[in-house]
Amino acid sequence: MASHGESKWVYSFGAGATEGRADMKNLLGGKGANLAEMANLGLPVPPGFTITTELCTYFYANGRSYPPELTAQVNAAITRLEQAMDARFGDPANPLLVSVRSGARASMPGMMDTVLNLGLNDVTAAGLAKRSGDARFAYDSYRRFIQMYSNVVLDVEHHHFEDILDGHKRDKSYNLDTDLSAEDWQAVIEDYKAAVERELGKPFPQDVQEQLWGAIGAVFGSWMNARAITYRKLHDIPADWGTAVNVQCMVFGNMGNDCATGVAFTRNPSTGENAFYGEYLVNAQGEDVVAGIRTPQHLTVAGKLANKSDLPAMEEVMPEVFNQLNEVRLKLENHYRDMQDIEFTVQQNKLFMLQTRNGKRTAPAALKIAVDLANEGVIDRDEAVRRIDPASLDQLLHPTLDPKADRKVIAKGLPASPGAASGKVVFTADEAEQMAGKGEAVILCRIETSPEDIHGMHAARGILTSRGGMTSHAAVVARGMGRACVSGAGDLRIDYKTRQMSVRGVAVKEGDIVTIDGSTGEVMLGEVPTIQPELSGDFATLMGWADGIRRMKIRANAETPLDARTARKFGAEGIGLSRTEHMFFDPERILAVREMILAEDEAGRRKALAKLEPFQKKDFVELFTIMAGLPVTIRLLDPPLHEFLPNTEEDMAEVAQATGTDPLRVRHRTIQLHEANPMLGHRGCRLGISYPEIYEMQARAIFAAAAEVAKTTGEAVIPEVMIPLIITKKEFDILKAVIDRAAEQVKAETGVTVEYLTGTMIEIPRAALKAGEIAESAEFFSYGTNDLTQTTLGLSRDDAGSFLPEYQRQGILEQDPFQSLDVTGVGELVEIATERGRKVRPDIKLGICGEHGGDPASITFCEKVGLTYVSCSPYRVPIARLAAAQAALNSDTVKRD
Repeated sequence: MASHGESKWVYSFGAGATEGRADMKNLLGGKGANLAEMANLGLPVPPGFTITTELCTYFYANGRSYPPELTAQVNAAITRLEQAMDARFGDPANPLLVSVRSGARASMPGMMDTVLNLGLNDVTAAGLAKRSGDARFAYDSYRRFIQMYSNVVLDVEHHHFEDILDGHKRDKSYNLDTDLSAEDWQAVIEDYKAAVERELGKPFPQDVQEQLWGAIGAVFGSWMNARAITYRKLHDIPADWGTAVNVQCMVFGNMGNDCATGVAFTRNPSTGENAFYGEYLVNAQGEDVVAGIRTPQHLTVAGKLANKSDLPAMEEVMPEVFNQLNEVRLKLENHYRDMQDIEFTVQQNKLFMLQTRNGKRTAPAALKIAVDLANEGVIDRDEAVRRIDPASLDQLLHPTLDPKADRKVIAKGLPASPGAASGKVVFTADEAEQMAGKGEAVILCRIETSPEDIHGMHAARGILTSRGGMTSHAAVVARGMGRACVSGAGDLRIDYKTRQMSVRGVAVKEGDIVTIDGSTGEVMLGEVPTIQPELSGDFATLMGWADGIRRMKIRANAETPLDARTARKFGAEGIGLSRTEHMFFDPERILAVREMILAEDEAGRRKALAKLEPFQKKDFVELFTIMAGLPVTIRLLDPPLHEFLPNTEEDMAEVAQATGTDPLRVRHRTIQLHEANPMLGHRGCRLGISYPEIYEMQARAIFAAAAEVAKTTGEAVIPEVMIPLIITKKEFDILKAVIDRAAEQVKAETGVTVEYLTGTMIEIPRAALKAGEIAESAEFFSYGTNDLTQTTLGLSRDDAGSFLPEYQRQGILEQDPFQSLDVTGVGELVEIATERGRKVRPDIKLGICGEHGGDPASITFCEKVGLTYVSCSPYRVPIARLAAAQAALNSDTVKRD
């Protein structure tokens, strides 16, 4: 124990002296906290101790060194283990062996390093052989230790050991590792040690203390390895959280046929079904199950039948242990109130629990589990809503294969992560990342994936492996990322050298297109068409609960009928941004737009605008009809005029001919309109001030459409007319007068009074600061956070991509400010504008319509500021609905239906 004045770096668990609990994750890491919790629950956990995450922080803050009191604390903990196990660390006759594993706060499967069987050397291996009466087991354990320790701690590449082992198997004509005898393993061990000495220039360490401290240092060191850094970046895990180290007594799943090791989930992590799900291997050690080197067997008879496996289930082979494991499963799920991912070992028919954690699951499974647990009364509805990561809903809104489409199935593996994906075949993670960077869809095909492949898995549309089970690295990581994955397609022969894979005479080369179905495990040649998802069942239930909780409304950014319908289907409560210029680019209209731009005077412009007006009106009629009485915010013309003009000589000639002008005149006008910095140029309301007839035409089209829809449907349409890029109240007042005149004109022509609101986009810092003045005239504000971010940070959204990653790497900016709102800078302007606007006009409608409207972190901010609604792209509407509910739960602004 730590004496007064010393920090406590080591916490024990198991064997009746547990010092930790589940809620100490920040200090003990997820694995350490859960091992302590399982020991407290009275489950069979091999005893051990955890070195805290604070030590990892100390290690990096002090030039990779340890505090002076650590050695004594570790030695005391080892002595406790020796007493509990009645064995001694490094004792030739009766050696204590331990595993050394990492354990961060957030689960990072496969990202950090593990060492098993530590404490073996030439002398203790002989002692273990004698004591266990099984020399084969002892030397199998020793060779595993040399291989893992050399790889993880001494940095000797895996392939050196693979080559030696394959050579021995070839010489003896063995197929499986289990075919090797004790003598065979001793010969392999001598070759292994020679390889280590050759690579490092010094022998493999025989001193067990040196082994222990080497492994501890390697775990802390692996927190900063490339794959862990990539994983943290993808999952927003801060580097300063650090990792803990868990040292635990070894139990052996490789002592013979009454031993086994396995990984299980308390429910099915792909579908969420309440069925025990998992795999085990007889006479094996933990890493064998997930490394995909041997084909695992199913825990349950049902699992075995469902996957058409010939190998016996654990339920059949070890019924008593299976029943114990099933009781542990129910106990853990009940205790944690969530689906658990557990690791276990059976040593001579005795069950030991090595880990539990909340299981990674697909989005459909997450929804089903949350809804089922709420319906079972294990958690309440608020908790069910809290449990779903809004970003993961993306997976559900994605396509599945069209059941009617032809498909040429060439291989079948395990359905490891649902969804369907087509793309070009690539065989390396680097290649996947490069091609995806060029906008290509790729399928990453590997014999098995390793944590080093994480960047390529993230870039690929889907992942296909020829080895590995449903709990392999590829499967777990793909499910977490929402990528389709088929694992263990054993008939596929993947050859990295020739860059092709073959199956029963069919060769698939790099660049060929394949389709994988992560829900069935099928691999198909070519591209198979997909269909859109069904948004019913658990999805609809949970979204209904979320809608009952959230305060903010959710609208969509939409200007086409297709977008508007998609938005409605996904539950949008109106349109928060309809960009009218997108309607101008249509081929049958662009000529009239160009004619207007080329016109010499107002009369010429009005003549061209008169051709455009019926088109605009038709657009608005469609939108108002689809939105059936829901609010629709229409932004008047925003981009600079040069965007509508042709760039090439032949296009200019074509426009000249069509508009009856001279090509030189077109060219001259294009040059005249050219701006050095068009984003800050003659655009938005500045066009309206120069050419009010443009906004007048748009306003007339809006009101005429509203009047027509009100007549035909009998429902009032209340358009919200939005003026972009305002910097002063004076601009707004001038343009509002233009809009009001158009409304009067339409009323006189149609006899229909259209109610409407006129508001502005706040996208310039000055407008945010002068929001009080502007609110005297404006009836609503919509924060255009894309431009507000550009103008506040002085960053061009189109160009900043080249240096922003470096800014994130150096920690200058936490995130890309165009993806997640810069809460402290841009956010402060939004808060100022909100406060000043409300002071003048307490009932002012406030929304956000930049890309940030679909980003959960930004939505949390919008709830805090008290905006009326957020508006996002149609496919992100469900994400925003759920994120808004979670934001309400976290800030106690819950509305209860």
